[in-house]
Amino acid sequence: MVSVKSFTAGAVAIVVSSTAVYAADLPAPPPEMIYLPAPCCGTGGWYLRGDIGIGVQTFSEFDFTQTNSAFVWPSNWQIVQKDIQDTAIFGLGVGYVVNNWLRVDVTGEYRTEAAFKATGSYSGVANFCNPPLGGGVGTCFDVNSGNISSSVFMANAYVDLGTWWCLTPFIGAGVGGAYNRITGVQDNGIISPPNGTVGFGYTLNDNSAWSLAWNVQAGLTYNVSNNLKIDFSWRYLNLGSPQTAIVQCQNTPACPFPFYTLKDMTSQDFRIGFRWMIQPAAGIGVMAAQPVFAQQPEYEPPPVYEPQPPLSSRG
Repeated sequence: MVSVKSFTAGAVAIVVSSTAVYAADLPAPPPEMIYLPAPCCGTGGWYLRGDIGIGVQTFSEFDFTQTNSAFVWPSNWQIVQKDIQDTAIFGLGVGYVVNNWLRVDVTGEYRTEAAFKATGSYSGVANFCNPPLGGGVGTCFDVNSGNISSSVFMANAYVDLGTWWCLTPFIGAGVGGAYNRITGVQDNGIISPPNGTVGFGYTLNDNSAWSLAWNVQAGLTYNVSNNLKIDFSWRYLNLGSPQTAIVQCQNTPACPFPFYTLKDMTSQDFRIGFRWMIQPAAGIGVMAAQPVFAQQPEYEPPPVYEPQPPLSSRG
């Protein structure tokens, strides 16, 4: 008779063996695919750029240069007030990202027409600043006004200082030329107290000329995607020293025929720039989401059991 102990052992062996064989026949679960998102700061290759902004302009001095050497310029003439309006900036450019920290571009921009004014004061000059009707020494003023616009062409280089949360601070510098155009210059002479005369003159022609221009800048780039970047930047721009045409006499018995210089004209520019990557360089940044397969669990091979004799032959 088969003992209970032998029967139980045999039954357990059969169940374990059948379970192992069945488990070995089960197909392995499919690999889990995980997609890593494309990084926001991929860089490299050629790009186009466009910029808009506002320039807060100034100039250090309003110098005069007389072309009539026979005229004696007032020794006490001085500029007592000067001002120039802000300008709007519209720019385009093309550039290349060399690597993850260096990029270069060439840009051209138009700076809209802005009015300027400089007031000069002098006194006691015969036939030029006539005394008031009651006698004594008169005080005269020249209110010089005009308009200036500029086209600026620059070659620039930038250093990107690393990227955190899709934000990249950068610094840069550039050099090039500014084509400055001065129009509508008038010199309105005013006597105080008034004696009924005004004048001094105006320019018959506009004056346009090239000047050396340079800039330094700093800003922050927001990496919208691998193809689109938005730059928020501050720039200090030197536009040279543009000059007016010669001022002709009007209602004035004597005339120095001067031209004026807006010396060291500069601008604090605040701009928003848009950069569109044309052909991202291979190997710099990841350009698309990449599938990554999760590591699969390893299964141990099923155990191998020795064949058992039939239950009827067991004691």
